[in-house]
Amino acid sequence: MPELPEVHNFKQYFDAAATGQTIREVVVHDDKIIRNMPGQAFADACAGKTIKDSLRRGKYLFANLTSGEAILLHFGMTGDLNLYQEEADRGRFERFAFHFTDGNILGFDDPRKFARILFLKDRDEYIREVKLGPDALDLEEQYFLDQISGRKTTLKGFLLNQSVVAGLGNLYVDEICYRCKLHPGQKVDKLTKKNKLAIYQQILDVMRYATENAPYYHDYPENWFWHTWRKEGQLDPETGGEVKIIKVAGRTTYFVEGRQKLRK
Repeated sequence: MPELPEVHNFKQYFDAAATGQTIREVVVHDDKIIRNMPGQAFADACAGKTIKDSLRRGKYLFANLTSGEAILLHFGMTGDLNLYQEEADRGRFERFAFHFTDGNILGFDDPRKFARILFLKDRDEYIREVKLGPDALDLEEQYFLDQISGRKTTLKGFLLNQSVVAGLGNLYVDEICYRCKLHPGQKVDKLTKKNKLAIYQQILDVMRYATENAPYYHDYPENWFWHTWRKEGQLDPETGGEVKIIKVAGRTTYFVEGRQKLRK
């Protein structure tokens, strides 16, 4: 699933393809992923509008229109963008496409149809409604310490909470826990201040590296973070501990036995 760094990559692609473009029409093939109105209503709302710029907040990408409205692109598990001009280049799983006045077409592909596309009258009001926390790249130390203080949830559950910090998902949370040598199921009220500061720093370090290297989530490099250790039964290259799989916060979770000990 695309997380903050992958959506950062989508933002770069979207900005290059769509900034300043006027939407001549929107062609909707399957409106299942358009969540707050029928496909035709979405097409009508977008037609004639010009894309001013975009905003990424966590895993959410907002296309801001010169009219003051916005289009939310949330990529779900398999969402993707495809810029083309010839019909032969249209994606097999294209669900809708922006047809611009200059002849370019920006398709939104989504094989599994878990994406969320919304036309928004007020972007900032929507962000407040869904209680989206600060972007992980904008995380401030004191805010993070205040948020983690007094909670009794698991470390993984805390980091996945998008109202606390926006943008972290399953893969990067496992990576952060691995780097901090902390068990993903550790209760956060048992963490020391040193632990908490290490988590905060790893969030920034991992997110900065990942966005600077702009991964495409279908084609990670061989040495990309979890590719070096995150495989069940494999031995950790640093400690020799065995990689195990458990469920934490309802999610499939990888950790290294011995390296990431659960404290009572």
